[in-house]
Parts: sequence; C-alpha cells; structure tokens
Amino acid sequence: MNINPHHLLGAYVLGGLDAVDLTLFEAHLQDCAACRKELAVLEKVPMLLDSVPVPDAMALSGVPGSNGVPGREAADANAPGRLLDELARRRRTLRRRWAALAGALAAACLAVGLAVGPLLVRPPQPDATYSVASGGGLQVNIDMARKTWGTELAVSGSSLPAEGTLSLWVRDRAGAEDRACAWTATPSGKVKVTGATPIQLGSISSVELRDGAQRAVAVITVP
Repeated sequence: MNINPHHLLGAYVLGGLDAVDLTLFEAHLQDCAACRKELAVLEKVPMLLDSVPVPDAMALSGVPGSNGVPGREAADANAPGRLLDELARRRRTLRRRWAALAGALAAACLAVGLAVGPLLVRPPQPDATYSVASGGGLQVNIDMARKTWGTELAVSGSSLPAEGTLSLWVRDRAGAEDRACAWTATPSGKVKVTGATPIQLGSISSVELRDGAQRAVAVITVP
C-alpha cells in the first residue's frame, strides 16, 4: 500500500508513528517545505496538544483504527488544520470548565466564611464580669480581662451623671489606687469605654466610678 507522507504529519506530532512510518516521514520532511511549515505551526501549541488524550487526537489525524476510519488512506491533506481547530476547541472547553469549578469553589468558600466568620471575629470572653445598680436607674457593668501587663477593663453604663468628667479607679488589696480611664459625661447618661491598669486581676479589691468632684458614683467590690 502506497502511503502519502503528507498524511502522516498529525500522527508524527502526536508520537503515533511506528518505526517504519517514522523513518519514512522524517526522510520526507527533509525535502518537503510544506510539511516543515505545518510542523512549525503545530510545535507552537504544545499546551493544546497536552490537553487532549493521545488516542483522541490520533483519531482526528486519520490514524488507522480510530473512530471507524479504515486506514491512513482515508485521511486528507487538511488533517493537521482540523487537528489544530479541534484541539483549540477542546482547550477552550477545558478553560470554561476550570472557570466554572473555580467559581463553585469560591462560592463554597464564601459560604463557609459567612458561617465561620462570626466565630473567628467574636471578641474574647472576659475573665471576670461585675455589675452594680442603684434605685435611681444607674447601672454599671465591667468586664475584666487578664493581660501580661495588668488588666483590661471594658466599661458600659446607663443613667450615669450627664455632666462633668467621670473616671474609673482601681484599688489593689494593699490599698493602692490607679486610674484606669476617664471620659466626659454624655447627655444620654450612657457610656462604653475601655480602660487599663497595671494591677493584675487577682490583686484587684474594688473598682470605683467617680464624678468630677471625685465623689463615688458606683463601687464594685471584687471578692
């Protein structure tokens, strides 16, 4: 059977030639400028070739026994061009599938982030919480958190004095005092403020809220 060497180009690029056909085509390639030109085009698209299984690509090139083609003689001179077109189409399809998969993964990560996010950003729980209230509606809540440098105090209150300067004082068990924070009273009588003291939590005996005249407005005793 006479074989047209031009028809072996697609199978040559894909590594599908046996030893006899390989020798035949490489000898032909030395003298055929058209095949060398086609080969140069095919060699510029290795990523396309890698994206298609060899059996599928060889079926497109007209290799015997693929997709019902009885022999190489059924292939035509346009096989390399059709091979490139089909490889490019499959490459585009592969990219679309990867894009869809990336979108699905991003959506899944977003859903997990929405579910887990509140847990991750939840503020740390205080080590101790104290509160005091009076008959006039005044209420003071203090959350205390241990720190290596001392104690952090988160203060919230309502019905507090609406004028002047308020301050929070911390007393240790030896009787020493430290001002943890101070703020200007608000017309609403409400406040949320954070203070700090070098006194360690275990050494605090009491916390006192004072007005501008240094009178005690509220006192919390720490057992």
